[in-house]
Amino acid sequence: MFARREKLPWWRRLWLFLFPPGGLKRAYAYIWHRTKRIAATPHTIAIGFAAGAYVSFTPFIGFHFILAALLAWLLRGSLLASAFGTAVGNPLTFPFIWWATYNVGGLMLGYELKGDINLHLPDGTMALLLTDPLRFWEVFWGVVGPIIVPMTVGSLPVGVPVAVVLYFIVRRVVHRYQHRRRSVISARRSARQQAAE
Repeated sequence: MFARREKLPWWRRLWLFLFPPGGLKRAYAYIWHRTKRIAATPHTIAIGFAAGAYVSFTPFIGFHFILAALLAWLLRGSLLASAFGTAVGNPLTFPFIWWATYNVGGLMLGYELKGDINLHLPDGTMALLLTDPLRFWEVFWGVVGPIIVPMTVGSLPVGVPVAVVLYFIVRRVVHRYQHRRRSVISARRSARQQAAE
């Protein structure tokens, strides 16, 4: 009913997802309001949001929604809130997240600290995908593995504290919102009963 008449190309949809027309501030304000209004307990919403926030610190971009939903399900949190929690990882925060997780994970694994992360596949690597897939994955992992592994390890000491802090913030905000909402509904009900009498 509300779909576009002309479907946007994938690259345009990706651009609009990363950089919403109303601005990131408006998009995240919307996410924050939607999170508060989920019909669940403050704990369930907060644990789901925290799960999504933690997953956004992992290097598995493209799978954040799925991983966040799985983690929220395991922790008995809100799946919807977990999707909103993945917004912690965004175009503004990803450079800091990647740098921090890579260097903290690298420190834990004995790697040297790096100021930047370079992903450069040797020439002809993509051609191997069609001619020799096993060799392609070997070359690909040789380049990507030394980056993915420390980022995954580093996501624990970097992402877990952030998720814990966000859990308490979200739980408190949702609790206050739900309490205020119940008070308003109760006051309206009382007013209706008094008017009926």
